[in-house]
Amino acid sequence: MEIWFADEARIGQKNKITRRRARRGTRPSALQDQRYASTYIFGAVCPHEGKGAALVLPYCDTQAMSLHLAEVATAISPGRHAVLVLDQAGWHLSCDPNVPANITLLPLPLKYAELNVMENVWQFMRDNWLSNRIFRSYDDIVDHCCNTWNKLTDQPWRIMTIGLRDWAHRY
Repeated sequence: MEIWFADEARIGQKNKITRRRARRGTRPSALQDQRYASTYIFGAVCPHEGKGAALVLPYCDTQAMSLHLAEVATAISPGRHAVLVLDQAGWHLSCDPNVPANITLLPLPLKYAELNVMENVWQFMRDNWLSNRIFRSYDDIVDHCCNTWNKLTDQPWRIMTIGLRDWAHRY
């Protein structure tokens, strides 16, 4: 059995400004874009194995969730079954996404998003690779999201460091 965590994140031109190092008493400037183009990264990680699967998609709906579940199903080790921990967003459960046979969905209780490892993954990616930048176009956003996700999955130890939870991986 493999335990996976899944969530989606909106990435776009209207980006957050994160903390920056600066000399005490100074206020460093940071670029901020006021345009509204954005996309979604549907991501999932298996911290115990240090692997992940994601799709960058233009919409956040049941069809996108079904595509994401199919992508996660291909990343699960052959002959194994995955429990996919996720929040209770409407497109995750209520509209009956197509769930592959090797995945069982495990929704978190309402208002406990901090139990989802993906929240920490998104925070790491935003703090280190996704924030404080101006995207030229929608295609630039998609390319940057893909490159960032590939950078994360090329570092399985980072997925393990961010995601391992004693309560979830004590088997």
